[in-house]
Amino acid sequence: MKLIVTGGAGFIGSAVVRLAIARGHTVINIDKLTYAACLDNVAEAAKSPDYTFIEADICDADAMTDAFETHQPDAIMHLAAESHVDRSIDGPGAFIETNVMGTYTLLQAARSFWEGRGKPDSFRFHHISTDEVFGSLGPTGQFTEDTPYDPRSPYSASKASSDHLVRAWHETYGLPVVLTNCSNNYGPYHFPEKLVPVVILNALAGKPLPIYGKGDNVRDWLYVEDHADALLKVLAEGAVGRSYNIGGENERTNVELVTTLCEILDDLRPAAAPYADLITYVTDRPGHDARYAIDPTRIRTELGWSPSVTVEEGLRKTVQWYLDNEDWWRALQNREGVGTRLGTGTKKG
Repeated sequence: MKLIVTGGAGFIGSAVVRLAIARGHTVINIDKLTYAACLDNVAEAAKSPDYTFIEADICDADAMTDAFETHQPDAIMHLAAESHVDRSIDGPGAFIETNVMGTYTLLQAARSFWEGRGKPDSFRFHHISTDEVFGSLGPTGQFTEDTPYDPRSPYSASKASSDHLVRAWHETYGLPVVLTNCSNNYGPYHFPEKLVPVVILNALAGKPLPIYGKGDNVRDWLYVEDHADALLKVLAEGAVGRSYNIGGENERTNVELVTTLCEILDDLRPAAAPYADLITYVTDRPGHDARYAIDPTRIRTELGWSPSVTVEEGLRKTVQWYLDNEDWWRALQNREGVGTRLGTGTKKG
């Protein structure tokens, strides 16, 4: 297939690009190259003659129309998004612009291209979203594809809006879409502002390992390469107009996750004292959702997909990758916001 991938220089997007190229697809990677993007993430894929990179903003209607007309894709996988909850608290405007208006712009460009080609049944607009649109769970229960939306942060509200737009373009215009909502990703090339890379890099530097509140917030952890595999599965085999929840089936509290990372680091890179001694509890962020958990029954039963690694296996692979790729993360240390506390609710924007 010939695929447009938006946000293909980001964390999840680059995993999709690498896997798609490895499986013989043609990829047109569209990325604005904002602070969290890094072309080193796709350096190996870029060696392929089947790879093309376009530096462009998904809000640029002319650029998006030109990309469709020039490259004539079989499908678009839309991953470009502002995605950091803490940043959305400090500056929600960028999230509305990129996640809502950007998705609208892509839908219009895709619709025009699809209609101009006689509305082929084979075309797909695959919209990649998050489980955070469903809000917060109590101690029991899981998110299904039918869970009502209840976003709690500017980030999740912007993603919920984009999900609604995609469904509306399917219902109103007949655009062939599929949607996916994933749980928390981790793995190689994770930009160093999210919990897992922050813990790994702070531990290696002997710095405090910050945990919000009491550390009892629960997340379902999904290895990014498993996620990329699931996304390509949904693109190829998912039913038009249907959504699929993708989870790692690995629920952990934040403190359990950090403790596991410390134990892995104790084994792979021993220090004078256990890394867990660096754990520090800090003031919680505003509106911190208590628990997310994905019910992956639909994707497992309909498409035969399930994660390939446990969270312990995936975290060990991730820690080893950071130990082996110091040049990659060192180069990102001076980017805006890295190493500073964000999302305290004290900024306006």
